[in-house]
Order: sequence, then structure tokens, then C-alpha cells
Amino acid sequence: MPRDFLKDAKDEYDVVVIGSGLAGLTSANVLARAGRSVLLLEQHYKLGGMATWFKRPGGHIFDISLHGFPYGMVKSCRRYWSQEIADSIVQLKHIRFDNPMFSLTTSFNREDFTRLLTNDFKVDPAAVNAFFDAARGMNFYDEQTMTTRELFERFFPGREDVIRLLMEPITYANGSTLEDPAISYGIVFSNFMSKGVFTFQGGTDKLINLMEQELRKSGVDICIKADVSKIDCRGGQVRAVEVNGRTIRTRSVMSNANLNATIFNLIGEQYFDRKFVDEARAVRLNNSSTQVYMALKPDDQIDESTGDLLFSSTAPVFRTELLLSRDITSRTYSFYYPRTRPEGRPRCLIVSSTNANYDDWARLNREEYEDSKQDLIETTLDALDKYVPNVRERIDHVEASTPVTFQHYTKHVNGASFGTKFEGLAVSRALPQQITGLYHAGSVGIIMSGWLGAMNYGVIVANEVDSQLMNSSVGSTAPVTTGT
Repeated sequence: MPRDFLKDAKDEYDVVVIGSGLAGLTSANVLARAGRSVLLLEQHYKLGGMATWFKRPGGHIFDISLHGFPYGMVKSCRRYWSQEIADSIVQLKHIRFDNPMFSLTTSFNREDFTRLLTNDFKVDPAAVNAFFDAARGMNFYDEQTMTTRELFERFFPGREDVIRLLMEPITYANGSTLEDPAISYGIVFSNFMSKGVFTFQGGTDKLINLMEQELRKSGVDICIKADVSKIDCRGGQVRAVEVNGRTIRTRSVMSNANLNATIFNLIGEQYFDRKFVDEARAVRLNNSSTQVYMALKPDDQIDESTGDLLFSSTAPVFRTELLLSRDITSRTYSFYYPRTRPEGRPRCLIVSSTNANYDDWARLNREEYEDSKQDLIETTLDALDKYVPNVRERIDHVEASTPVTFQHYTKHVNGASFGTKFEGLAVSRALPQQITGLYHAGSVGIIMSGWLGAMNYGVIVANEVDSQLMNSSVGSTAPVTTGT
């Protein structure tokens, strides 16, 4: 008989959190610490959402999305999780670019970028400083009419090489484009520029395990393989969730699922105003990605001068459509050295990531799909040989994932690993005005994508959930505080 993962769950909770991405995990922990009864439901057999991992024979552990994040993660983890988690965050010091326009290595902060732009790219120092100040001064409430391309043209007119340096890493990090609002670029870019790029030492498996320990310590009830089919919102008020054929009563739901799936699949448009439904339908999904996971043989090592992150491209200029094309010209390599998991077996691994369109993979029949995955692997190995000589002879294991893979395991609509475009943020924020007790903190609006954005959005929404519960019942609870 299959195990009943809901058998220990109660019949009623203050809050039910759907999905265990970093926003869901963080909001559940914050609310439980504030004294709320919280049930966390995850449809997969592991917590973490996109922040997860998988193991392969030979001691190989691959992280799905352990790419770099800004230094702000240290403060957020210390405040909303634990000192142990915060202490495991370390800097990635060697960020490389290699393309037809330039080849360089940087520590990826404002000081080093200023040096590169003024000395190597010969940009007027006044323009460089003005650009950094303008990006740093952006916030959620700024006007949204200026695009990122217009922002670059204001400070660096005609400089395609500068645009490439400034834009390529952010596109990799959250799928943003030159046509998106400038604030969605400026906020994310400035976060990185404060102190550089950081990662979690010990791997995603260690991080999620530590987070699970904190959740249980805080009193969160956790259920995996718990696939929510419906949120009961009769009368304009959250009443319950249907999960694995069982009804769990609740006064609030915080969905960490895809925004479109939350509105149209878990609830239904009949519960929302027509204007809101139209706005929700107009929200564009962000793109997805492909990845190739490669493990070197046990005794084989890569010189760390190869870099931590390598943005490699053969395209003559930076263009969004080129980054999404099936004819791949741009790949981002993440190199994992033995220091990534110092307590495990000494292994070197490489993950190649490319932005991708879901339809390019979903329309293939089974044979075409498998052939395309193999071609992705072969062409990636060909490209990687420039940086890791004789890589084919040195590889112990290799496999690939596609947008279809991401949709299958995470249930993200169209495998949208970066959530929605910027307009999704307003729709996400407006849900409580449509249905009392309904909240969302999934990946929306680009600026709320990535590990730091997801975690902080989870805190923001947890504060709002707590306020709603406080105002709708007699009694008091410790207030939830927010921060960046």
C-alpha cells in the first residue's frame, strides 16, 4: 500500500502553504515562528521546488539551481532561518566572460565593473558612476515605461559590448530581456553589484535539509507527495484545500505554485472579477531553460582558474532571441569543485545552462525529443572542450534536462523556470483583494525571481497573511517583521 503522507496532518490550520520553493519555505517558517499553525504541502517527494538536487551512482550530486545569488542572502538567511545557514554562504570570486567581443574575469561587483568599464571598455567614468547610481536608486514603485534597452542607451549609447557585459549574466539569472522594464533589471543588478556573487557551500541538499530542521523546530507540519487539487473559495473567502482526496480547513492559503495554475486550475476564474481575470490572462510566462549535467571521473580535477561561472557565447552580439534559439550560441557553465561539498567525496561537476522556449521541446514526438536531448548533450560537450580539454574522455556521467523536464517535476506551467514576466507581480499582489485569505508568493515579475527575491517575497507575503489573521480573530500574536 502507498504511504499516506497526510496521515499525521490535522483537519484545520491557520495557514496552508502550497509548494515548497524558497518563498513557500520561508513564509511557512516566518508564520510558524509568529505562532500560527502552518501546514506545508509539496506535490514532489522532496522539498525545495526548483531549489533541489539529484544523485547519481559514483557519488555525484547535481544541484538544479544552485547558481549565484547576491550577498543579501546572508542577512535574509540569518534573520529568517538560522546562523548556521547564513554561515554556509560563500563568495564565487571568478566570474568569466568569453565571447567574440571580449574575454575577461571579474569578481562581479561595482568596484571591479567600474575598473573594467573605464580601463578596458574606455567608458567615461562619470557615465559609469551615473549608471550605477541610477540602477541603485530603482525600486518597485518607480515608473515602468523605460525599458532596459533605453536605460543602457541613456548611459552607453551604441555600446553593444557594454550591454553584453551588463546584461548577459542577469538574463541567465532570471530570464530578463532588453525589452522588459528597466526597474526589473536595475534592482537585480544592483543587488549583485553590492558585494558580488555568492553560493551555498554544502549544496542544495544541505540547505534544504537545514531548512526542514528549522521548519519542524518552528512547528510546521510538512507533507510531501501532497498534490493539492482545489482551493475552496466559496463566498469570497478561503475555506479549505482539497489534497489527495482529503479536505483540510484553513483561514488562509499561501500558494507558491505557478501564478496561472493557482488562479485558473486550483481556484477557477468564476471566483474573480472579470477585470482581474483579463489581467491574469494577459500575464506572460517567462522562458524556461535546458541544462546538461556532467560529472568528471573521481580522480579528475579541473583547475579553479577555469572559473566558478563562465558566460560563453559564439554569437557576434547580445540578442535575446539568440539566447532562446534551439541553435545554441550561448551557454552558462557552473563549475562545482570539491570545495562545493567539502564533507562529501571530492568530485568536479559542470552544469551547462541555456535559456529555452517550452514549445521548441513540447511539440516533438518521443523519438524526436530523445534525439534532441542527445544532440544537446553532444553539442554541449563539443563547446565545453574549449575550456575543459578532452572532456569526453574525462566524463564519468552526463545527462540533460529540458523545459518539459521542469514542467514534469515542478508542475510549473510550460516549464517556466523563471515564473512570469513583470506584470505578474501586480496580479500576484492583488489576490487578497479578490478573495479574503488568498495569497501568492511564487516566482513573479523577474525581480521576485532567483533565490534572494523568492525568499524576501515569502517574508513580505507572510507579513500580510499574519496581519489578515490578526485582524480576523480575537487575540494577538507576535508581529512578523520584514527586511531586505
